[in-house]
Amino acid sequence: MEKLISRSAALGIPAIVLSVAMAVARASGLRGGAITTTALKSIGPFGMKAGIVSLGLIGLASQSFIDFGVEATIMAVIKEVLKTKDAKTVKNNIDTKWWISKSLKLKIKDYIDKITVSPENIDHTL
Repeated sequence: MEKLISRSAALGIPAIVLSVAMAVARASGLRGGAITTTALKSIGPFGMKAGIVSLGLIGLASQSFIDFGVEATIMAVIKEVLKTKDAKTVKNNIDTKWWISKSLKLKIKDYIDKITVSPENIDHTL
């Protein structure tokens, strides 16, 4: 039963995205099939087919959030980002560019400190 609920919740997120895109297309004065066509084009970077693929990717991403939780998914992404960027830059970006709660920012920074070894994290006392 839990799997059924989580799968249906993951399908709901792409439906919400498509509904919002269709509402915007409708507000611009379009009618009928043009609403769907325009909505899918606006979601995808290269037309309707890419819009359908983007909705699928949104569904997969939302399923990972549901299965693993927001924090665990963010930590996995941070771990991958740290392979290409230094910890100080990532922390600065978290402070300035991420619209998340202060407590989640602190958890992410603590996680970064745990998985990176930088000179300020080394205990110099003997």
